[in-house]
Amino acid sequence: MGIAFSAPHAKAAQAGMNILRQGGNAVDAMIAAAAAVSVLYPHMTSLAGDGFWLIQRPGEEPFALDASGFAGAKADLGFYQGEERIPSRGPKAAVTIGGAVGGWLEARNWMEAGGARSLPLDSLFEEAIGYAENGIEVTESLAEASKMTFGDLSKLDDFVALFSDHGHPLQKGETFCNPALGGLLKLLAEKGLDDFYRGSVGRHIAAHLQTVGSPLEQADLHAYQAVPMQVLEHEISVGKVFNVGAPTQGLASILILAIYDRLRQADWDEAQQVHHLIESIKQAFLIRDRVIADPSRIKGDLQDYLSDEQLQACVAAVQSDKALPWPQAAEPGDTVWMGCVDRDGTMVSYIQSIYWEFGSGVVIPKYGLLWNNRGTSFSLQPGHRNVLQPGMKPFHTLNPAFCEFHDGRRMAYGTMGGEGQPQTQAALFSRYAYQNVDLAEAISDARWLLGRTWGDQQHDLKLEESLFERIGDVLQSLGHSMQCLPDHSERMGHAGAVVLSPSGACSAATDPRSNGGAFAEYF
Repeated sequence: MGIAFSAPHAKAAQAGMNILRQGGNAVDAMIAAAAAVSVLYPHMTSLAGDGFWLIQRPGEEPFALDASGFAGAKADLGFYQGEERIPSRGPKAAVTIGGAVGGWLEARNWMEAGGARSLPLDSLFEEAIGYAENGIEVTESLAEASKMTFGDLSKLDDFVALFSDHGHPLQKGETFCNPALGGLLKLLAEKGLDDFYRGSVGRHIAAHLQTVGSPLEQADLHAYQAVPMQVLEHEISVGKVFNVGAPTQGLASILILAIYDRLRQADWDEAQQVHHLIESIKQAFLIRDRVIADPSRIKGDLQDYLSDEQLQACVAAVQSDKALPWPQAAEPGDTVWMGCVDRDGTMVSYIQSIYWEFGSGVVIPKYGLLWNNRGTSFSLQPGHRNVLQPGMKPFHTLNPAFCEFHDGRRMAYGTMGGEGQPQTQAALFSRYAYQNVDLAEAISDARWLLGRTWGDQQHDLKLEESLFERIGDVLQSLGHSMQCLPDHSERMGHAGAVVLSPSGACSAATDPRSNGGAFAEYF
């Protein structure tokens, strides 16, 4: 049997892989990597961010876990009276509980309930603590995010004290330390993950958030728990694809593949393939934007949108010779996706996010903890499907993907990139599954993206240069409004995948657009 790990930062992938080599299970390995990447990629994720899990033991149905946060009891329309929208930065942007740590706890509980043995938390956090205390090298990704956001975030003193170089944006190649975050990980290893919400750690977090002016309070943290969630699935010609339900856009990710699978013709050239994928994306997004919100606000079963009748209506709306006019509103997002398989064949597809780069910018100095700003996804318009209300969860771009192929292969895959997540998933999946492209090449080859994504404000169709040169003229003739980006642009997201074959052999790949690492070993 093999073990494998993929992550958008090589040291995070190594942290997870080291747990697998020790005989740790896939969930423990993922927690180790999630803690490490929170130190290594602080602009993308945090312990005070959100997470979604898709876990599958061999021969079992996948299990999904919603570790996203809800709005606090005081986070209502009255709290934002006079505001047109929820502020994107500062204390009023810290609207929702950070659910990631609660997800770590419940994922471990689920594995142990199934008979798995969990390693001690201090073993899982060892590498993350070392990086926090000894420092990390600032990557180009971190430096660019620091430069891009500093105008807004420099108004927050606690943020500047931690995430700046003497009052200036972080610079590539310099060393960044966050020993307070290492101290938090040590506390959680000693006291247990639940202490983040219901212990001394949680009390201090709540007190600080109240002091700076967030609507979150101790009772909100105390009430938080990650919960099982709906797994969406659909059979296509090459296998069965899985994703997670509301409040994520997992439905859109499956819809794209389900629509495209019905449209696809084996003799299409690359331009026809990409055009039909883009048109499938538009149909999926129209449904997503009409439907997805907090699960309690959804009427009916999301699985029904994958019925033959619904899919045929989408297929009929796609024109092979003409692009549907666009844009629609798009969502940004900063995220990490990671995947792994352990020696027992358990696979994990996991995604963790702080939302915008550096989230709300609110820092709890004692713990070096950066709070998310996912609550800015809420609307302040009464009657809106995502209107702010205490206890509700906003729409999430996050969605971890998984596939069982008919030949017995199993694949965990995903990406960061907000609006681009379902699109990048579709690109790498279609190349690997339909065109038999090597896994690494399927991820690294030039990509497209429709709409706004991380670090971008434009809503048109973007093609990386190599792809633009190959098919740009044809797509423009079909009515696509386009722009050209450099190859391996970070705006295309950080994708990754892990594949396990029936023989037990495995492979892993990561994105050259990230600082990622992918490792696979076979015993």
